[in-house]
This record gives sequence, C-alpha cells and structure tokens, in this order.
Amino acid sequence: MQKKVTAALIYDFDGTLAPGNMQEYDFIPAVGKSNKEFWNDANTLAEQQDADQVLTYMARMIQEAQSKGLSLRREAFRESGRHVELYRGVKEWFARINDYGRSRGVEILHYINSSGLKEIIEGTSIAHEFKNIYACSFLYNVDGIAYWPAVAVNYTNKTQFIFKINKGVESVFDTRKVNQYMEEKNRPVPFSRMIYVGDGTTDIPCMRLVKNFGGHSIAVYNPDETGQRRTLNDLIRDNRVNHVCPADYTEGSEIDVVVKTIIDKIALDNRLSELEIPRL
Repeated sequence: MQKKVTAALIYDFDGTLAPGNMQEYDFIPAVGKSNKEFWNDANTLAEQQDADQVLTYMARMIQEAQSKGLSLRREAFRESGRHVELYRGVKEWFARINDYGRSRGVEILHYINSSGLKEIIEGTSIAHEFKNIYACSFLYNVDGIAYWPAVAVNYTNKTQFIFKINKGVESVFDTRKVNQYMEEKNRPVPFSRMIYVGDGTTDIPCMRLVKNFGGHSIAVYNPDETGQRRTLNDLIRDNRVNHVCPADYTEGSEIDVVVKTIIDKIALDNRLSELEIPRL
C-alpha cells in the first residue's frame, strides 16, 4: 500500500492572500492616518534611528493607538482582522487543495509566514485553516494590553520558520530542537515537499531557500494591477522562483493548476522512492 506523505503549503499574507497590507483595512483608518502617512512615519523612524522597519511599524501601531485612545488588546487586533479582504477564491482554496491532496495520498499542511501581525491574521475568516501562523506579535501586560514586540519577522529571519516546519517545531521560543541534528528522512516535512507562495522582495530569501533545497516557490501578483507579471518574471530569470501566477485562487486558475501539478509530482516521487531497491 502506498505510504501517505505530508506536504506543506507556506504562504506570506499581505499581497499574497490579501491585497495590500492588513493594517490598511481597519487599523490605519481608525487612527486617522492615510496609508501613505502611516508607512512613511514608520519608515522614516527606521531610517533616522537605523532600525528594523518591522519593529518601527509595530512601535508606530502602539503609539498611534495610544494617542487616539484605541484598544491595544488582542481581541481588538483580531476584530481588525475581520475587515481584511481576501483575493478571489481564497476562502474555498484550502478545502479544495486538501481534498486533492488526499486523493493523491498527500496530506497538505498550511502555514503562514508573514511580516504582518499574527493577532490580525487570527481574526480573519481563514485563520482556522493554518497549522501554525508564524508572524509578528506583541507582548501583553497583566491587563492584556500590548506594550512591546514579542516577535518581529523581517525578510531574512523569515527563513528560520522554514526550518521549523521542516523539523516539526511549532514554537517560536524553542531554538534548541530546530538546531538539533535530524536525518532528512526523519523530518516531518522535507524541503522537497514544500510549496512557498509569496508576492515580493520580503519573500525572496524564503522562496530561493525552498527552491534551492528541491521544493517549489511561486511568486504571485495582484491580478487587478497591470505590469506586475513582467517585474516578477525577473525572479524566474534570476533563478529565485519556479513559477509566477496571478493571486487568483479560484478553481482552474493558473495557481490552482500549478499547485495540483506539484502535488502530483510529490505523490509520484514518493511512489518512485518506494520502488527503489533497498540497499543491502
């Protein structure tokens, strides 16, 4: 009997599953700023202080919310997530891909790997679809108020979560297990069974890592904006990704066909490995 295998679909969030940045749907309008003003303030602060842009946007979120008297509780961020709009077909995507994987003997695990805010993602309608959400988050005091960054995920340290998925490490805190030696055959999700989906420069290190280790990387773009595909095609030329697709997740779309074909390949590769003559 063919052995069941596990594969991981790993997604960035902003620009990948949802247009724009998640803060732009509810949080930024609530603090009375335009998107341009908020991000310019955060990026200017990073430049002036020679700081990480992810940490400065998180600092600005706390400062702006405090100045407007807005709640900094986890529940308020999750409520903000309920306003996030998703690309076409995203809500139906997970069940369809899971069913397709099962029909090929492949269990699909879905993960988020994002520089956005975990608490906002937890409030979206698709949060329950993910085995784990690796993203920025806040520390909360005894009254449940956010006061300091707990996790800041930038474009380079995003790669650590690829290794955590590879070895089955769910905790952000646990750095011991992820650094322990584990034979490739014993790892829950080999790199060759990973599919990474991202939209921009912050995803390039992860997309290239997954591709170089035998997995598959897909760069997506907003299908309602012109000229983006031409720009992302440079990533294929530079050997950073395998595919470029519109962020349209409906059945029969380009990414739907690509991902299903990759699942077919994973299933066939597993079957071939089982047919190999064992070494004496």
